[in-house]
Amino acid sequence: MDRPDDLDIFLAAPPGLEPMLAEEARALGFRDATPAPGGVAVRGGWPEVWRANLWLRGAGRVLVRIAAFRALHLAQLDKRARRVPWRDVLRADRPVRVEATCRGSKIYHAGAAAQRIERAIAEELGAPVAEDAAIRVLVRIEDDLCTISLDSSGEPLHRRGHKQAVGKAPMRETLAALFLRECGYAGGEPVVDPMCGSGTFVIEAAEIAAGLAPGRSRSFAFEAFAGFDAAVWAAMRAAPAGPLPALRFHGFDRDQGAITASRANAERAGVAAITAFACQPIAALSPPEGPPGLVIVNPPYGGRIGNSKTLYPLYGTLGEVLRTRFSGWRVGLVTSEPALARSTGLPFGPDGPPVPHGGLKVRLYRTGPLR
Repeated sequence: MDRPDDLDIFLAAPPGLEPMLAEEARALGFRDATPAPGGVAVRGGWPEVWRANLWLRGAGRVLVRIAAFRALHLAQLDKRARRVPWRDVLRADRPVRVEATCRGSKIYHAGAAAQRIERAIAEELGAPVAEDAAIRVLVRIEDDLCTISLDSSGEPLHRRGHKQAVGKAPMRETLAALFLRECGYAGGEPVVDPMCGSGTFVIEAAEIAAGLAPGRSRSFAFEAFAGFDAAVWAAMRAAPAGPLPALRFHGFDRDQGAITASRANAERAGVAAITAFACQPIAALSPPEGPPGLVIVNPPYGGRIGNSKTLYPLYGTLGEVLRTRFSGWRVGLVTSEPALARSTGLPFGPDGPPVPHGGLKVRLYRTGPLR
């Protein structure tokens, strides 16, 4: 097992956006941030695990490796699992559940592997095993190497605790944060979303500008781990945010229900004072007063909401409005349909990587400052 101050920590990310999460982790001072398939590997002690959950906007989960060993058969897995220092990381009074996957290994039955780990935990630690337990022990057996990790997050990290009201096909906050970063947004410019839905892009941008920790309003699985230091965690959470910025963040939607939801979500997130939402169609969109910034939008696309053939006029209007009224502004547009993106007539650069979202693969299309 790694020393408690030198753990292998894995930050889960949407496939395709690992480099963006690595960039965010480096900016926050995480050590040895290295992109890998499905996430980013970093190193650090348990306080870094807590800090990752509290501050990283793009991570979906924070996993901590607690053991790795070779296992060629179930008896060997059972024996070596019992040597894992479970008492160092888990508490006997907190139920756990074990989830296992096997690939390219002599041990190929994931259910049998999970049972061996469950038995080791129950008999060596005394912790109960329950299918609905909040603490997850993740076992991956690949090429006969067994890696055991703990999910330190619990609920997925996109569940910040603020967005209770959502519209159709909402974007996860973690994905929105990574798309904002991919657009070069760092909190120092205004943001406009002309089809804001439940306000995710606008609220996320406002929180970044205000220096608010994304995990400030929720709890995490690691709070029930052995060795958890409640005083250190309380101090970490209590770090004061800076003053609210002078910038404003604007969301528009033609659905009044979406606007009502966005305002409620912004209020819960503590950014109502720097966000503004209004019900209006795309054709009425105009830039707010002040310096140019970023327009970012996740419009309907055929496989998600409606039929794509009926959406070309909408995208065409969006493109015309932005080209004629938003000089100096950059644009980020998320869609699953390249033809819809092209129908805006906007001068997009190279396509972004395909990213899973709502059962589809979407891409971010970006422009430089419009002329």
